[in-house]
Amino acid sequence: MKLPTRVQLVDVGPRDGLQNEKQPVSAEIKIGLVHRLQDAGLKEIEVTSFVSPKWVPQMADNAEVMHGIARKPGVLYSVLTPNMKGFEAAIAAPREEWPDEIVVFGAASEAFSQKNINCSIAESIERFAPVVEAAREKGIHVRGAMSCTVGCPYEGEIAPAKVGYLAQLMKGIGVQRVDVADTIGVGTPRKVQAAMEATLAHFDVDAISGHFHDTYGQALVNTLAALEMGVWNFQSSSAGLGGCPYAKGATGNVATEDVVYMLHGMGIETGIDLDRLIDAGVYISQALGREPNSRASKAIRTKRAG
Repeated sequence: MKLPTRVQLVDVGPRDGLQNEKQPVSAEIKIGLVHRLQDAGLKEIEVTSFVSPKWVPQMADNAEVMHGIARKPGVLYSVLTPNMKGFEAAIAAPREEWPDEIVVFGAASEAFSQKNINCSIAESIERFAPVVEAAREKGIHVRGAMSCTVGCPYEGEIAPAKVGYLAQLMKGIGVQRVDVADTIGVGTPRKVQAAMEATLAHFDVDAISGHFHDTYGQALVNTLAALEMGVWNFQSSSAGLGGCPYAKGATGNVATEDVVYMLHGMGIETGIDLDRLIDAGVYISQALGREPNSRASKAIRTKRAG
């Protein structure tokens, strides 16, 4: 299949990237990251999560962050809302501060679902159904994150049929697009393509994104494998921020900088200014007191320094 000529990236750094950081990151820094990402040309940004601060203290400032963003036209701002309480909190603000899209999530692994949210896959979808319905009634787009689509820390390899089952359930409650996520980064190209194939039985290629972690250094080749199937929307994280608290040893999301470098090198448009993106990654990494986890960033900054 002909490769897409343009790819849209969703930067999940402000939410997925920061949620498990032990050190508190101020709302001001998070807002600064969102502004730098949109100034670099990102058109989709996952901003925060409306979850209980008891479980995810890093996201306790969700309303403050949404209030503080100077929104750019043409940029989609999404937030995670795992239940009705979270959704209601997300729309408690004035309309102009509402998210453009909410994200609900489910796992392709029963064991992961039980460990992560203490219920079965089917039960998790039942919980999300009223959230999806409420969001769509208010004109808010709904995305479904499908985790553990190729491997699970508890079950091991995940059969494509399980991914298809989850995609079907998501479609059934009105989810408009889904992420095929390799949460623990164990996927390889053929396995990722099989998970994509199972999802394509229920969602159009335009309603699917790839979300790959780089635990085994496979995220870029898995991105290419999905591109070969016509997938043109991918999630990544500035400076390679983030991991998974339920997956021991799982490293961060693939760095947005590395994905952009690869895509530009293939002649695929992203609308993203790589230099400005690198600066955004440096900004958040400095706030965390470490180096960006991106090879492209390191190489280009070394070149800049002469």
